[in-house]
Amino acid sequence: MDVERVDFLIVGGGMAGASAAYELAAHGSVVVLERESQPGYHSTGRSAALYTQTYGHPVVRALTVASWDFYINPPDGFSEHPLLTPRGVLLIGRADQTAALDRDFAEGRRLTPTVERLDRAQTLARAPFLKADYVDGAVWEPAAMDMDVHAIHSGYLRGLKARGGRLVTDAGVTALERRDGLWIATTPAGDFAAPVLVNAAGAWADVLAGMAGVRPVGLVPKRRTAITFDPVFADPVFADPADGAGLAGWPMTINVDEQFYMKPESGRLLLSPADETPVEPCDVQPEEMDIAVAIDRMEQAVRFSVRRITHKWAGLRSFVADKVMVVGYDESADGFFWLAGQGGYGIQTAPAMGRTAAALATGHGLPPEVAALGVRAEDLAPARLRRP
Repeated sequence: MDVERVDFLIVGGGMAGASAAYELAAHGSVVVLERESQPGYHSTGRSAALYTQTYGHPVVRALTVASWDFYINPPDGFSEHPLLTPRGVLLIGRADQTAALDRDFAEGRRLTPTVERLDRAQTLARAPFLKADYVDGAVWEPAAMDMDVHAIHSGYLRGLKARGGRLVTDAGVTALERRDGLWIATTPAGDFAAPVLVNAAGAWADVLAGMAGVRPVGLVPKRRTAITFDPVFADPVFADPADGAGLAGWPMTINVDEQFYMKPESGRLLLSPADETPVEPCDVQPEEMDIAVAIDRMEQAVRFSVRRITHKWAGLRSFVADKVMVVGYDESADGFFWLAGQGGYGIQTAPAMGRTAAALATGHGLPPEVAALGVRAEDLAPARLRRP
């Protein structure tokens, strides 16, 4: 069988692989190999779809901030619709969680000065659906946004094609070898070769590394459960928003210790227990116990209950030990480039991560706007995970 040769071979067509492919296509020929019949099936398509600059490790927050300009002013032709729309995030806490609220407020203010610390009365004024005897205060992030994940992902793949790259679906890698300075990938869709292999295989990134004879980075896929539901309001303060109109302006509401989160979603509410259950990489499915836990935690905090669950699902969020992405060449394998461990942050950081991956893969330093926020290449490099 003939081998198709390109400059960059990317394994994984989710958000990480698509954004990196788009940026790399400005530097050379690119092919993206996707094991499923459609890209973004496992994690990208199951995201809570929120852009928040106060969520995650400081490196993650810096990359999120560095992605703002792209999302607000994407390139011409990237999307026909806005990529971000206003939502706001309310990080709530009980009296026993005051220290956590104060900590998150201080950390959030470092890069996002618009965040506010609210007392109980201010919190209830902004979110009257909360119980007064549950909430003691909150951190309010007014600039948090809903994300159009489909538009973002499609925009990157469309841009990749416009730059001469291509996506190959049903192309799960079955074998990898390094020969004559090239990585050669065997797939049901054909054989492909490139001097640089970008491992953007999501929950399967360590599995792909093993096929290449490369040491794993300790990636742990974790299940995250979510449901959408119709709420029922016993309190006459609320009108029952049967058509969803009454929910549209609600902020995303998150317990400060991530015991649950909820947000409006297509006329209903989306709810998650914010679970992080380690699992093997798979087409993960929700567990009924996790759904029950989510409902119980939420109903302790709010003045409504679950009338009917309309949809339930689970996704994979893959982390390494420090919960920071792994981006850079493997120190022991020529041309093997890691782009893994995005956890729950891969979509909100995609523009900065795509530019960063392309810069490092082509031998350049970090993009100036990323470096200016205090991120160093060694913060992302796989070598950090292998130190004694």
